[in-house]
Amino acid sequence: MSIYLTSLTAIVGRDFLRFFNQRGRLVSALVRPLVWLFVFAAGFRAALGLSISPPYETYINYEDYIVPGLCGMILLFNGMQSSLSLVYDREMGSMRILLISPLPRWWILFSKIIASTIVSMLQVYIFLMIAYFYGITFNLTGYITVAPALLLGGMMLGALGLVLSSLIKQLENFAGVMNFVIFPMFFLSSALYPLWKMAESSELLYKICAINPFTYVVELIRFSLFVQLELSSAIIVFVCSVAFLMISIWGYDPQKGFIQRKT
Repeated sequence: MSIYLTSLTAIVGRDFLRFFNQRGRLVSALVRPLVWLFVFAAGFRAALGLSISPPYETYINYEDYIVPGLCGMILLFNGMQSSLSLVYDREMGSMRILLISPLPRWWILFSKIIASTIVSMLQVYIFLMIAYFYGITFNLTGYITVAPALLLGGMMLGALGLVLSSLIKQLENFAGVMNFVIFPMFFLSSALYPLWKMAESSELLYKICAINPFTYVVELIRFSLFVQLELSSAIIVFVCSVAFLMISIWGYDPQKGFIQRKT
């Protein structure tokens, strides 16, 4: 058991070192949601005519509504960013060394997901701290209850990133794939506006949002910040996490997976 914990600690530590040595990555991870919060929130509220009273006991304004979606944005972008580093590691050969270690491949990939998720959660809490000083606050208990939601959502998006990284052969091709995944997942969700507002605009877009797994990550975070459990969202995110992890394990199998097909 100690070798499993040692490998997990090493992989998590490596991701932390990489994250803190790339300060531009931290800045960009925070600037993106902060721009949406400080600049676009007022415009969206005015343009959409939103005076949101979502399924919570507390009446909130649009800035309060958008913060959970922006937390999900951080998880989404960091999950894809970690996948980009996996493609780079595979080209440089370091990922191959990990995969041929005596540890099971599923544990190596699971450890990479945990490492990515912990880094994502750190970024989210930094963002929530900045939002707090901006005047957007939640119940103190909400900052605690949101942690499991961030963990589960980060693991789902990290596993999805692993699936994508197993499909990509060269680093140059990854940026385009990210744009075809990140932006549709983010905009076709409840991150920026509620699903009922989307249904008023287009029934087709509403149905797309309803099958988007990122929607349920956002809803899980949103309810958790208000100290409520959205059980259906939690179940969907958990099932998607397991499914994406199983696909990524198969994809990284040199005998059967996507890597073998590209060679």
